[in-house]
Amino acid sequence: MDQSKAPVLDALAAYHGSGQLPFTPPGHRQGRGADPRVRAVVGDAVFRSDVLAVAGLDDRSASGGVVREAEKLMADAVGADHAFFSTCGSSLSVKSAMLAVAGPHEKLLVGRDAHKSVVSALVLAGIDPVWVEPQWDADLHLAHPPSARRFAAALAAHPDARGALVTTPTPYGTCSDLAAIARICHARGKPLIVDEAWGAHLPFHPDLPAWAMDAAADVCVTSVHKMGSGLEQGSVFHLQGDLVAPEVLKSREDLLGTTSPSVLLYACLDGWRRQMAENGRTLYDEALALARETRARIAAVNGMHVHDRDDFCRPGRAADMDPLQIVVDIEALDTTGYRAADWLREQHGINLHLADHRRISAQLTHADDPGTARALVSALEDLARHARRMAPGPQVRVPDPARLRLEQAVLPRDAYFGPTEQIPIHRAEGRIAAEMITPYPPGIPVALPGERLTAPVLDYLRTGAEAGMVIPDAVDGDMRSVRVTRPAGRH
Repeated sequence: MDQSKAPVLDALAAYHGSGQLPFTPPGHRQGRGADPRVRAVVGDAVFRSDVLAVAGLDDRSASGGVVREAEKLMADAVGADHAFFSTCGSSLSVKSAMLAVAGPHEKLLVGRDAHKSVVSALVLAGIDPVWVEPQWDADLHLAHPPSARRFAAALAAHPDARGALVTTPTPYGTCSDLAAIARICHARGKPLIVDEAWGAHLPFHPDLPAWAMDAAADVCVTSVHKMGSGLEQGSVFHLQGDLVAPEVLKSREDLLGTTSPSVLLYACLDGWRRQMAENGRTLYDEALALARETRARIAAVNGMHVHDRDDFCRPGRAADMDPLQIVVDIEALDTTGYRAADWLREQHGINLHLADHRRISAQLTHADDPGTARALVSALEDLARHARRMAPGPQVRVPDPARLRLEQAVLPRDAYFGPTEQIPIHRAEGRIAAEMITPYPPGIPVALPGERLTAPVLDYLRTGAEAGMVIPDAVDGDMRSVRVTRPAGRH
């Protein structure tokens, strides 16, 4: 296909030039009714391009096929059979993919390092998860994606599972051996879903980790806003093969998605695809070179260790890593990643990707340049100079991997929608969680609805919250209390 085309952008330009007068939503009428104070901040162009997708960008029957053509171009650019745009983020896209593969009380193999959106799908659909353990690094207190061997063992133990889901790359940039997992699934006729939210850029350069479609996965979900040039909530899910019917996948997206999709998001997805098809190789040549230089400069800062392949890609750990995710261990500075991230924002206006009890990370993209890299390195050098003057970070008591894992005692849906009560955290040991408890970022739940809470995990969450861990989806983000299921007969 002609990858120089951008049908959504072309249709939007044609709409602007046509002089049409809408008597439809949105009610701001291309900004004429918007508060001037709002327009002064976000700009007139945002409102001017906020038009209806149907009876606006296209006619009332969508006869122009504008979005369909853009999706076909996306699929062609990355080598998928089908691509579907979503304006509700990959959180919705991954739910759609899961519901296309498994239904209520059916089993699905799921890596336990899954994002909270995966757990939301389990709750909504009543899917029975078969958890596949990540590869825990007990020294670094870090989880890498599950190995192919673990998926094979889980599928052998649960041959009635409808398919499998793996998250790769992780927010730390580590990757599974997707080709091996896909072979294991396909040998039993099972589809593989890949939550590749952090990997929208992977198809566009050979020195990046292999992406899901090249590894023969069946469905792949990508967040174009994370590593690409899309706006927040811009997501694409790709499909290939015959194990998942495209009409079923589209139906599940229609079930969950909005009936008012944002043309702004469509336009940016369309433009990003064209940008990558035409210039992606060159852009990522430059980004990868910048990442190598930046990693070396940060590694030279006293007290900072930049994680590399020697740390992450050894037997029993990850199969690959994305070098654009620069993960820095600052344990030697005697402070937490939470405090370091707050200090960098306050003192240098530097916003980091994620922070944990001992690490900070910065993601580089094709948009970065030597100037932004210098600002990052300079701020980290200043952090190292001032770290000793900062109060030591409160200790986060991280359990070893064996004690971090919880028993799934009840289906997530049953625990979430069943009778619940809020109790003090010191009384929660042995009780069954009725909520997700998720440090964010990276958004991977420590405790899920239906899991039995243990003292080590509760202690980790309590000390983490005291140290600055953000837990936004718990009823009590300070972790002084926990929502649990209420035993039968108790009122």
